[in-house]
Amino acid sequence: MYRVFEALDELVAIVEEARGVPMTAGCVVPRGDVLELLDDVRDAIPGELDDAQDVLDHRDKLVSDARTGAEKTISSANAEATSTVENARDEADRLLADAKAHADRMVAEATAHAENLVADATARADATIADAEHEYEELTERGRMESARSIDAGKAAYERSVADGIAEQERLVSQTEVVQAAHAESARVIDAAHAESDRLRTECDLYVDTKFSEFEEILSGTLRSVGRGRQQLRTGSGVPSYDTDFADPRGRR
Repeated sequence: MYRVFEALDELVAIVEEARGVPMTAGCVVPRGDVLELLDDVRDAIPGELDDAQDVLDHRDKLVSDARTGAEKTISSANAEATSTVENARDEADRLLADAKAHADRMVAEATAHAENLVADATARADATIADAEHEYEELTERGRMESARSIDAGKAAYERSVADGIAEQERLVSQTEVVQAAHAESARVIDAAHAESDRLRTECDLYVDTKFSEFEEILSGTLRSVGRGRQQLRTGSGVPSYDTDFADPRGRR
């Protein structure tokens, strides 16, 4: 390649130093020297340039072959992509069907479980309400009996006090001071009998009110438990627990 550039430089020097032709832009150059330099240039040019020229001559054929190969590759890739998409769609449909079937089974199982929970909660609530009603009846009857007993005891004590006061009054009626003292004692005894009767009535009322309050707490706890159980069943937030709400104020369950 160095000889090529050297020969070209010599050709340029010859042309620049050549004698010009009058009245024209041409010049007179030594033919032999120029041809010799051109032969040197031809000989110094590598053979790869000739091969490159052959490649350029066959460029259209190479481009056509490359285009044909690319079209075949693209067609094959499109066919493979279409097949892959169809296979993926079939697999997705199958997975979707399996997931739907599994979801239906889970819903059915959850529904059955919820129905069992509702039935169990209803049965326990009914049993609790029945027990509470029975205990309420027992407490009410016991309160009535205790009230009647207390009232009877108060009346008997009152009647005894009145009788004692009257007897004492009759015994001391002959003496003025004694009669006055007897009147005072009789009044005191009568007042004490009234106070005792009132005390016994108040204790009886307090006992009955206490029993009613305990029964009200039991019924309120039962209603709160049933309401919370129904809410948990509607929202699916878990299995309700009734043990705490059904606890008896006296420690029983």
